[in-house]
Amino acid sequence: MKSLKHLIAVTIIVSASTPAMAVSIGCPASGEDAPLALHKHWITEGWEKRESDPDFVFAEKMTRYYDLEDPVGVFYDNFAPGAIQLFENSAVYGANWEGLQADAKSVRHALTEGHSELLGERVSSMTIGFVGTLTRLDGTVLPFNGRSQLG
Repeated sequence: MKSLKHLIAVTIIVSASTPAMAVSIGCPASGEDAPLALHKHWITEGWEKRESDPDFVFAEKMTRYYDLEDPVGVFYDNFAPGAIQLFENSAVYGANWEGLQADAKSVRHALTEGHSELLGERVSSMTIGFVGTLTRLDGTVLPFNGRSQLG
């Protein structure tokens, strides 16, 4: 199966200013299922919410990127809503975002320059920059500027 599920998440940091990390095994080196392409899609489509989108249900929308049948891993995200930023289960990590998405009219992302990738036979590391806005239901706009690293 060609998907980001082949990436074993070791650490994820998606933030207003710091990077993230994960591990890649058996991913293609090019094309839409290559690690960097999946990383970009994860940011620009996976976490995206348009005003007309249905409710964000992590287990439905993010199934391409996370193995929820074997959710054990280390997921660190210093932009994560709530009291904790470190999770050991991707399903718990993902469900943590559902309230923030439900309270948002939209969450929009755009990639910035400075993408990098290091591809190996059993490990890959990608870094991308992104900016965006979260527009709350009350109209308040929260801009963000972040870096994400998956390895």
